[in-house]
Amino acid sequence: SADQGDPDAQVQMALCYENGTGVVQDTPEALRWFRLSADQGHAVAQFNLGISYSNGTGVIQDIAEAARWFRLAA
Repeated sequence: SADQGDPDAQVQMALCYENGTGVVQDTPEALRWFRLSADQGHAVAQFNLGISYSNGTGVIQDIAEAARWFRLAA
């Protein structure tokens, strides 16, 4: 269902890739799934993107971009 655009399933896929649960850990792939879900308004995905930008995990650290995702998640 993640492939069919279900935002909850996309977050679950992202978490699997982020943590290496059932798949090889792959931060860029996790971020791709978070982005797909976040673009549909999923607050958990938006929050996780905010964390990634805040910490520079898998992306160039960008506090303004982090704040944008945190605002969307709120």
